[in-house]
Amino acid sequence: MSSTAWTVDDMPDLAGKRALVTGVTAGLGKCTALELARRGAEVVMAARDESRLGKTVVEVRGALPEAQVQPLVLDLADLSSVRRASDEVAAYGSIDVLVNNAGVMATPKRRTVDGFELQLGTNHLGPFAFTGLVFPQLVASGDARVVTVSSIAHQLARSVPLGDPREPHRRYRKWGAYAESKLANLLFAFELDRRARTRGLPVVSVAAHPGYASTDLVKGDRLGGGRRPAGTMIEAVTRLLGQSAAQGALPQLMAATAPGLPGGSYLGPSGPGEVRGLPVVVGTTSAARDEELAAKLWALSEQATGVHFP
Repeated sequence: MSSTAWTVDDMPDLAGKRALVTGVTAGLGKCTALELARRGAEVVMAARDESRLGKTVVEVRGALPEAQVQPLVLDLADLSSVRRASDEVAAYGSIDVLVNNAGVMATPKRRTVDGFELQLGTNHLGPFAFTGLVFPQLVASGDARVVTVSSIAHQLARSVPLGDPREPHRRYRKWGAYAESKLANLLFAFELDRRARTRGLPVVSVAAHPGYASTDLVKGDRLGGGRRPAGTMIEAVTRLLGQSAAQGALPQLMAATAPGLPGGSYLGPSGPGEVRGLPVVVGTTSAARDEELAAKLWALSEQATGVHFP
Protein backbone atom coordinates (compact mmCIF):
# COMPACT_ATOMS: atom_id res chain seq x y z
CA MET A 1 0.00 0.00 0.00
CA SER A 2 1.25 3.46 -0.88
CA SER A 3 1.95 5.79 2.04
CA THR A 4 1.17 8.95 0.10
CA ALA A 5 -2.42 10.18 0.43
CA TRP A 6 -4.18 12.19 -2.28
CA THR A 7 -6.81 14.95 -2.29
CA VAL A 8 -8.79 16.82 -4.95
CA ASP A 9 -6.12 19.52 -4.79
CA ASP A 10 -3.85 17.03 -6.56
CA MET A 11 -6.16 16.76 -9.57
CA PRO A 12 -4.54 18.10 -12.76
CA ASP A 13 -6.10 20.58 -15.16
CA LEU A 14 -8.48 18.61 -17.38
CA ALA A 15 -9.26 21.28 -19.97
CA GLY A 16 -9.56 19.67 -23.37
CA LYS A 17 -10.34 16.25 -21.90
CA ARG A 18 -13.61 14.38 -22.28
CA ALA A 19 -14.86 12.15 -19.46
CA LEU A 20 -17.89 9.86 -19.26
CA VAL A 21 -19.26 8.93 -15.84
CA THR A 22 -22.11 6.48 -15.26
CA GLY A 23 -24.56 6.61 -12.37
CA VAL A 24 -24.40 10.37 -11.83
CA THR A 25 -27.75 11.22 -10.25
CA ALA A 26 -26.49 10.84 -6.67
CA GLY A 27 -23.63 9.81 -4.45
CA LEU A 28 -20.24 8.88 -5.84
CA GLY A 29 -21.11 9.43 -9.48
CA LYS A 30 -22.51 12.90 -8.95
CA CYS A 31 -19.47 13.94 -6.90
CA THR A 32 -17.12 12.48 -9.50
CA ALA A 33 -18.79 14.24 -12.41
CA LEU A 34 -18.83 17.53 -10.52
CA GLU A 35 -15.10 17.44 -9.68
CA LEU A 36 -14.08 16.41 -13.20
CA ALA A 37 -16.14 19.29 -14.60
CA ARG A 38 -14.67 21.66 -12.01
CA ARG A 39 -11.21 20.83 -13.36
CA GLY A 40 -12.30 21.73 -16.89
CA ALA A 41 -13.20 18.38 -18.43
CA GLU A 42 -16.18 18.01 -20.71
CA VAL A 43 -18.30 15.46 -18.85
CA VAL A 44 -20.87 13.16 -20.39
CA MET A 45 -23.16 12.34 -17.46
CA ALA A 46 -24.91 8.99 -17.82
CA ALA A 47 -27.82 7.56 -15.82
CA ARG A 48 -30.89 5.41 -16.42
CA ASP A 49 -33.58 7.79 -15.08
CA GLU A 50 -33.99 10.57 -17.63
CA SER A 51 -35.89 12.87 -15.26
CA ARG A 52 -33.37 12.59 -12.43
CA LEU A 53 -30.53 12.89 -14.91
CA GLY A 54 -31.93 16.14 -16.27
CA LYS A 55 -32.24 17.59 -12.76
CA THR A 56 -28.66 16.57 -11.93
CA VAL A 57 -27.29 18.20 -15.08
CA VAL A 58 -29.14 21.40 -14.15
CA GLU A 59 -27.65 21.25 -10.64
CA VAL A 60 -24.11 20.82 -11.95
CA ARG A 61 -24.54 23.65 -14.43
CA GLY A 62 -25.92 25.80 -11.62
CA ALA A 63 -22.92 25.08 -9.42
CA LEU A 64 -20.45 25.45 -12.31
CA PRO A 65 -21.87 27.85 -14.91
CA GLU A 66 -18.91 27.31 -17.22
CA ALA A 67 -19.11 23.52 -17.03
CA GLN A 68 -19.38 21.49 -20.22
CA VAL A 69 -21.76 18.69 -19.28
CA GLN A 70 -23.98 16.55 -21.46
CA PRO A 71 -26.71 14.07 -20.44
CA LEU A 72 -26.75 10.46 -21.63
CA VAL A 73 -29.59 8.07 -20.85
CA LEU A 74 -28.02 4.69 -20.13
CA ASP A 75 -29.62 1.70 -18.40
CA LEU A 76 -26.92 -0.90 -17.79
CA ALA A 77 -29.59 -3.51 -17.02
CA ASP A 78 -30.80 -3.34 -20.63
CA LEU A 79 -28.38 -4.18 -23.45
CA SER A 80 -30.56 -2.40 -26.00
CA SER A 81 -30.15 0.78 -23.93
CA VAL A 82 -26.41 0.15 -23.74
CA ARG A 83 -26.22 -0.06 -27.53
CA ARG A 84 -28.37 3.04 -28.05
CA ALA A 85 -26.24 5.02 -25.61
CA SER A 86 -22.99 3.90 -27.26
CA ASP A 87 -24.36 4.98 -30.64
CA GLU A 88 -25.12 8.41 -29.17
CA VAL A 89 -21.68 8.65 -27.59
CA ALA A 90 -20.05 7.93 -30.95
CA ALA A 91 -20.97 11.45 -32.04
CA TYR A 92 -18.76 12.97 -29.33
CA GLY A 93 -15.50 11.60 -30.67
CA SER A 94 -12.64 10.40 -28.49
CA ILE A 95 -13.06 9.67 -24.77
CA ASP A 96 -10.19 10.30 -22.37
CA VAL A 97 -11.73 8.96 -19.16
CA LEU A 98 -14.49 6.41 -18.62
CA VAL A 99 -15.69 5.90 -15.04
CA ASN A 100 -17.84 2.78 -14.68
CA ASN A 101 -19.47 3.92 -11.46
CA ALA A 102 -23.14 2.92 -11.74
CA GLY A 103 -24.34 -0.13 -9.87
CA VAL A 104 -26.86 -1.75 -7.57
CA MET A 105 -26.33 -3.41 -4.21
CA ALA A 106 -27.95 -6.35 -2.38
CA THR A 107 -31.15 -6.23 -4.40
CA PRO A 108 -34.00 -8.74 -4.07
CA LYS A 109 -33.93 -11.58 -6.58
CA ARG A 110 -34.63 -10.03 -9.96
CA ARG A 111 -33.51 -10.31 -13.56
CA THR A 112 -32.51 -7.71 -16.13
CA VAL A 113 -34.37 -7.10 -19.36
CA ASP A 114 -32.01 -9.61 -20.97
CA GLY A 115 -32.56 -12.28 -18.34
CA PHE A 116 -29.36 -11.87 -16.30
CA GLU A 117 -29.31 -11.91 -12.51
CA LEU A 118 -29.77 -8.22 -11.74
CA GLN A 119 -26.58 -7.51 -9.81
CA LEU A 120 -24.23 -9.34 -12.17
CA GLY A 121 -26.06 -7.87 -15.14
CA THR A 122 -26.03 -4.27 -13.91
CA ASN A 123 -22.67 -4.21 -12.14
CA HIS A 124 -20.60 -6.26 -14.59
CA LEU A 125 -22.21 -7.34 -17.87
CA GLY A 126 -23.69 -3.92 -18.66
CA PRO A 127 -20.42 -2.04 -18.02
CA PHE A 128 -18.47 -4.74 -19.88
CA ALA A 129 -20.68 -4.27 -22.95
CA PHE A 130 -20.66 -0.48 -22.77
CA THR A 131 -16.88 -0.30 -22.38
CA GLY A 132 -16.45 -2.63 -25.34
CA LEU A 133 -18.77 -0.59 -27.55
CA VAL A 134 -17.01 2.72 -26.79
CA PHE A 135 -13.54 1.18 -26.72
CA PRO A 136 -12.56 2.55 -30.16
CA GLN A 137 -13.20 6.05 -28.81
CA LEU A 138 -10.96 5.35 -25.83
CA VAL A 139 -8.19 4.15 -28.14
CA ALA A 140 -8.69 7.25 -30.28
CA SER A 141 -7.85 9.42 -27.26
CA GLY A 142 -4.24 8.27 -27.43
CA ASP A 143 -4.03 8.26 -23.62
CA ALA A 144 -7.25 6.96 -22.06
CA ARG A 145 -8.10 5.78 -18.58
CA VAL A 146 -10.89 3.33 -17.68
CA VAL A 147 -11.93 3.27 -14.02
CA THR A 148 -14.15 0.47 -12.75
CA VAL A 149 -15.67 0.94 -9.32
CA SER A 150 -15.58 -2.15 -7.09
CA SER A 151 -16.04 -2.62 -3.34
CA ILE A 152 -14.35 -4.04 -0.26
CA ALA A 153 -17.18 -6.58 -0.49
CA HIS A 154 -15.22 -8.31 -3.26
CA GLN A 155 -13.23 -9.89 -0.42
CA LEU A 156 -16.26 -12.00 0.46
CA ALA A 157 -16.30 -13.78 -2.90
CA ARG A 158 -13.94 -16.61 -3.79
CA SER A 159 -15.06 -16.83 -7.42
CA VAL A 160 -17.69 -15.62 -9.87
CA PRO A 161 -20.51 -17.54 -11.59
CA LEU A 162 -19.23 -19.00 -14.85
CA GLY A 163 -22.41 -20.74 -16.00
CA ASP A 164 -25.07 -19.30 -18.29
CA PRO A 165 -26.03 -16.01 -16.56
CA ARG A 166 -29.59 -16.41 -17.83
CA GLU A 167 -30.06 -19.69 -15.94
CA PRO A 168 -30.42 -19.90 -12.15
CA HIS A 169 -27.90 -22.41 -10.79
CA ARG A 170 -28.36 -22.11 -7.02
CA ARG A 171 -30.22 -20.42 -4.21
CA TYR A 172 -30.02 -16.64 -4.48
CA ARG A 173 -28.23 -14.77 -1.72
CA LYS A 174 -28.28 -11.04 -2.31
CA TRP A 175 -25.08 -10.16 -0.46
CA GLY A 176 -23.22 -13.08 -1.99
CA ALA A 177 -24.36 -12.04 -5.46
CA TYR A 178 -23.25 -8.48 -4.75
CA ALA A 179 -19.79 -9.62 -3.62
CA GLU A 180 -19.42 -11.73 -6.75
CA SER A 181 -20.39 -8.83 -9.00
CA LYS A 182 -17.75 -6.66 -7.31
CA LEU A 183 -15.13 -9.36 -7.76
CA ALA A 184 -16.19 -9.48 -11.41
CA ASN A 185 -15.50 -5.74 -11.61
CA LEU A 186 -11.89 -6.28 -10.57
CA LEU A 187 -11.36 -9.30 -12.81
CA PHE A 188 -12.66 -7.23 -15.74
CA ALA A 189 -10.57 -4.15 -14.91
CA PHE A 190 -7.32 -6.09 -14.62
CA GLU A 191 -7.97 -8.29 -17.65
CA LEU A 192 -8.80 -5.21 -19.74
CA ASP A 193 -5.48 -3.68 -18.75
CA ARG A 194 -3.57 -6.86 -19.61
CA ARG A 195 -5.23 -7.07 -23.02
CA ALA A 196 -4.59 -3.39 -23.78
CA ARG A 197 -0.90 -3.73 -22.83
CA THR A 198 -0.50 -6.93 -24.85
CA ARG A 199 -1.82 -5.15 -27.94
CA GLY A 200 0.12 -1.96 -27.27
CA LEU A 201 -3.06 0.12 -27.03
CA PRO A 202 -3.03 3.55 -25.30
CA VAL A 203 -5.62 2.60 -22.69
CA VAL A 204 -4.92 2.10 -18.99
CA SER A 205 -7.48 0.22 -16.91
CA VAL A 206 -7.63 0.66 -13.13
CA ALA A 207 -10.16 0.13 -10.34
CA ALA A 208 -11.26 1.86 -7.16
CA HIS A 209 -13.53 1.41 -4.18
CA PRO A 210 -15.10 4.04 -1.88
CA GLY A 211 -14.69 2.30 1.46
CA TYR A 212 -17.74 2.66 3.68
CA ALA A 213 -19.54 5.64 2.18
CA SER A 214 -22.96 7.03 2.98
CA THR A 215 -24.75 7.04 -0.39
CA ASP A 216 -28.18 6.22 -1.80
CA LEU A 217 -27.10 2.59 -2.23
CA VAL A 218 -27.45 2.07 1.51
CA LYS A 219 -30.94 3.51 1.91
CA GLY A 220 -33.07 1.05 3.81
CA ASP A 221 -35.67 0.70 1.06
CA ARG A 222 -32.94 -0.34 -1.40
CA LEU A 223 -31.63 -3.14 0.79
CA GLY A 224 -34.41 -5.64 0.50
CA GLY A 225 -37.55 -3.77 -0.50
CA GLY A 226 -39.60 -1.63 1.85
CA ARG A 227 -38.55 -0.15 5.15
CA ARG A 228 -37.45 -3.40 6.75
CA PRO A 229 -35.71 -3.23 10.15
CA ALA A 230 -32.41 -4.62 8.85
CA GLY A 231 -32.24 -2.14 6.00
CA THR A 232 -33.18 0.75 8.26
CA MET A 233 -30.49 -0.28 10.77
CA ILE A 234 -27.80 -0.52 8.07
CA GLU A 235 -28.77 2.90 6.78
CA ALA A 236 -28.59 4.44 10.26
CA VAL A 237 -25.20 2.87 11.02
CA THR A 238 -23.82 3.99 7.67
CA ARG A 239 -24.91 7.56 8.20
CA LEU A 240 -23.25 7.50 11.61
CA LEU A 241 -19.97 5.79 10.69
CA GLY A 242 -19.62 6.09 6.91
CA GLN A 243 -17.70 8.84 5.21
CA SER A 244 -19.47 11.28 2.92
CA ALA A 245 -20.11 10.60 -0.75
CA ALA A 246 -17.57 13.32 -1.60
CA GLN A 247 -14.92 11.51 0.45
CA GLY A 248 -15.97 8.17 -0.97
CA ALA A 249 -15.51 9.50 -4.51
CA LEU A 250 -11.85 10.40 -3.92
CA PRO A 251 -10.42 6.97 -4.82
CA GLN A 252 -12.15 6.94 -8.19
CA LEU A 253 -11.16 10.54 -8.85
CA MET A 254 -7.55 9.65 -8.10
CA ALA A 255 -7.88 6.57 -10.32
CA ALA A 256 -9.28 8.71 -13.12
CA THR A 257 -6.78 11.55 -13.02
CA ALA A 258 -3.54 10.82 -11.13
CA PRO A 259 -0.66 11.09 -13.64
CA GLY A 260 1.50 8.03 -14.13
CA LEU A 261 -0.81 5.64 -12.31
CA PRO A 262 0.17 2.10 -13.40
CA GLY A 263 -2.39 0.00 -15.20
CA GLY A 264 -4.00 -2.60 -12.96
CA SER A 265 -3.84 -0.34 -9.90
CA TYR A 266 -6.57 -0.52 -7.27
CA LEU A 267 -7.36 2.59 -5.20
CA GLY A 268 -9.18 2.80 -1.88
CA PRO A 269 -9.26 4.64 1.45
CA SER A 270 -6.08 4.65 3.53
CA GLY A 271 -7.66 4.09 6.96
CA PRO A 272 -7.94 0.84 8.93
CA GLY A 273 -9.82 -1.78 6.96
CA GLU A 274 -9.96 0.62 4.01
CA VAL A 275 -13.25 1.88 5.42
CA ARG A 276 -12.45 5.60 5.34
CA GLY A 277 -9.60 8.03 4.76
CA LEU A 278 -7.78 9.64 1.86
CA PRO A 279 -7.12 7.41 -1.15
CA VAL A 280 -4.02 5.32 -1.77
CA VAL A 281 -3.10 2.24 -3.78
CA VAL A 282 -4.51 -0.80 -1.95
CA GLY A 283 -4.40 -4.56 -2.33
CA THR A 284 -6.91 -7.15 -3.51
CA THR A 285 -7.69 -10.78 -2.84
CA SER A 286 -5.82 -13.41 -4.82
CA ALA A 287 -9.07 -14.25 -6.63
CA ALA A 288 -9.16 -10.73 -8.09
CA ARG A 289 -5.72 -11.31 -9.64
CA ASP A 290 -6.53 -14.80 -10.97
CA GLU A 291 -5.74 -14.49 -14.69
CA GLU A 292 -7.34 -17.82 -15.59
CA LEU A 293 -10.58 -16.87 -13.85
CA ALA A 294 -10.49 -13.45 -15.51
CA ALA A 295 -10.08 -15.02 -18.98
CA LYS A 296 -13.03 -17.34 -18.37
CA LEU A 297 -15.20 -14.45 -17.17
CA TRP A 298 -14.19 -12.40 -20.21
CA ALA A 299 -15.20 -15.19 -22.60
CA LEU A 300 -18.51 -15.66 -20.76
CA SER A 301 -19.18 -11.92 -20.85
CA GLU A 302 -18.58 -11.72 -24.58
CA GLN A 303 -20.90 -14.64 -25.18
CA ALA A 304 -23.62 -13.28 -22.91
CA THR A 305 -23.61 -9.71 -24.23
CA GLY A 306 -22.59 -10.30 -27.84
CA VAL A 307 -19.97 -7.57 -27.45
CA HIS A 308 -16.40 -8.29 -28.51
CA PHE A 309 -13.70 -5.71 -27.89
CA PRO A 310 -12.02 -4.50 -31.11
